[in-house]
Amino acid sequence: MRQSRSLGHDKETQRLNNFKALWGRLKQHPLARLGPGLITGVADDDPSGIATYSQAGAQFGLNMLWTMPLVYPLMSAIQLMCAQIGRVTGKGLAANIKATFPPIVLQGAVLLLLIANILNIAADIAAMADVAHLVTGLNRHLMTLLLVVVTLLLQVLVPYHRYVFFLKWLTLSLLAYAAVLFTVHVPWGQVALRTVWPRFTPNAAAAAVIVGVFGTTISPYLFFWQASEEVEELQAKAGAPLLRDARSAGAELRRIRWDTWSGMLYSDLTAFFIMLATAVTLNAAGITNIDTAAQAASALRPLAGEFAYLLFALGILGVGLIGVPVLAGSAGYAMAEAMDWNFGLERKLSDARGFYAVIAVSVLAALVLQYSPISPMKALFWSAVINGVVAVPLMAVVILIASKKSVMGAYTASRPIVVLGWIATAAMGSAAVRMFIPD
Repeated sequence: MRQSRSLGHDKETQRLNNFKALWGRLKQHPLARLGPGLITGVADDDPSGIATYSQAGAQFGLNMLWTMPLVYPLMSAIQLMCAQIGRVTGKGLAANIKATFPPIVLQGAVLLLLIANILNIAADIAAMADVAHLVTGLNRHLMTLLLVVVTLLLQVLVPYHRYVFFLKWLTLSLLAYAAVLFTVHVPWGQVALRTVWPRFTPNAAAAAVIVGVFGTTISPYLFFWQASEEVEELQAKAGAPLLRDARSAGAELRRIRWDTWSGMLYSDLTAFFIMLATAVTLNAAGITNIDTAAQAASALRPLAGEFAYLLFALGILGVGLIGVPVLAGSAGYAMAEAMDWNFGLERKLSDARGFYAVIAVSVLAALVLQYSPISPMKALFWSAVINGVVAVPLMAVVILIASKKSVMGAYTASRPIVVLGWIATAAMGSAAVRMFIPD
């Protein structure tokens, strides 16, 4: 009997040691060592983004693929400036706006961010709940409530260093969209041609889609999130801002560049794959109007098969579990810095009540919208368009901060990055103006 117990204990000890070894290998994996740029990039492809890219592919076929190679350097430049602002100053974007511009600039930016984020969260949760219902058959309202509770508890109860570790592994869910392309026929010659030589009429409808694509790719909440996550990483390592301690400047700036450019590339390629998958399936079958990501997944089912449908649907759930916390978290960071509250996902609830209250209110307000006359499902695409318009003045603010020696010291943004930032701002501003000009 004792020998039997001893063998059982030995097996339990061996299983525990195996788990510890696996955990250690996961923590040393290159994916685990990547920083805020990766999570920011994946959060960029949230369910509302998936709906926008799906609509672009369904409505215009292969003729909107050109937007992704164009937007890649532009989105990377803006996010790189945001990350550098956080690491150099040790403060998030809202705190830097507060110190650099009149109060009206900060108040307007934070107010618009809160409104846009709540609507975006409502749209994302609705899409996730619809997909969960499609896949599991469980009640949609039950799935909505479950998703809200899970995302809130993760942010409030799990410390940042553990929470962010799991978020990084969730980023693998984006690979589902590359896998979808293996289940359908893709005319790669036409894809290459239309990516560099598209055919479409530059009217108000096309401008709205372009603003939507740019708006969901270069989104205001991502600016606040990445800057604040650099501050979180700094505090987690008990480090000092580069303005106070320049010893690690070279290594840190290289890490930020690699992290941001690679994270944005992952995001951009995924958006390209989503647009391509819906172009060669939905558009080819005459389906040109998509309101939600869940509708895109359902429409794929009879055209591309059960496997493609499941991949697309599970990808929506995976990125939604990243996108919703990023949306709520960015609102919390912005509001807390504007009000001089304690903030940070590493802090306990009792140490940052205001910060966590904003996160909770953002998600719960989004939950309430599910049961109001406002349809977050219909607002998915247009929320991206609104983000595209709102982002224009905020991008100008980011570029001005990143270029100021009084803020950044010796670490102002390089001239090529600043030029790319202004090109992005001008492109989004021009598309936004064209959208409101009648044909």
